[in-house]
Amino acid sequence: MTTATRTDSEFDQAIALEPDPGTPGRHLGELGAGWQIGGGVNGGLLLAVAANALRQELPEHPDPLSISGYYLATSHPGPLSVRTETVRRGRSLSTATASLYQDGADGTPVEKLRVLASYGELAALTDEVHTSAVPPTLPPVEACVGMEHAPRPLLEQAALLERFDLRLDPATVGWALGQPARAGRIQGWFRLADGREPDPLELLLVADALPPVTFDLGLPGWAPTIELTVHLRAVPAAGWLRVSHATRNLAGGYFEEDCEIWDSAGRLVAQSRQLARAPRGQG
Repeated sequence: MTTATRTDSEFDQAIALEPDPGTPGRHLGELGAGWQIGGGVNGGLLLAVAANALRQELPEHPDPLSISGYYLATSHPGPLSVRTETVRRGRSLSTATASLYQDGADGTPVEKLRVLASYGELAALTDEVHTSAVPPTLPPVEACVGMEHAPRPLLEQAALLERFDLRLDPATVGWALGQPARAGRIQGWFRLADGREPDPLELLLVADALPPVTFDLGLPGWAPTIELTVHLRAVPAAGWLRVSHATRNLAGGYFEEDCEIWDSAGRLVAQSRQLARAPRGQG
């Protein structure tokens, strides 16, 4: 059975939850200040928090195979609660929902994220693969662009980048020099800065970890997520992850962002699509 490796990693601390002894299905935690981007906490981190609550409710099925999150309001650093409900328990698959809450200014709980997910056990899946997908072609890690070269305004609005060891493909970072390629693609190598090895819950974070692809369209600024769906295909091998984000259509102020995550063994371990709002005043 696959389980999260509990370490001193900031990621493990960020998604940590304790059951509320007075309310079955309710879990308590706290969002740290180090996971913000733009006006709120990163959507991938929030999805991982909710997914951790569901993992605790479904010990026989520890891994999200498909998980969709709808972002209802901006989340901020501070206490949170997650309420879960199991819809169905099956032999190989269970379905459940989770809602993440934070108190509003008047102390009333406000729902910030609602999740629907199907859980199973990734390690129990067959090794059979039939695919036409190929991993992105990237320069070696040492030839890619680290976040130490990122524009200062980006670092100031994205505290979470300090928790990543992110090396972007030089061909997709022209936007940082005021010369976006306008191809709608950003890709690179990823691992957590503290060396934590990837696992299924970390993949949920990675699916929303790269700068928005709108940067490559010449549209800088925060691009808040409306909905994010992640499909997990395998337990990732240790080591660097290859991550590619792309969009084909920005219209009416919204765009889709498709992500593929490949592990160090060359296997496609997760895919995602999100709908996001284009930066305000742009598009």
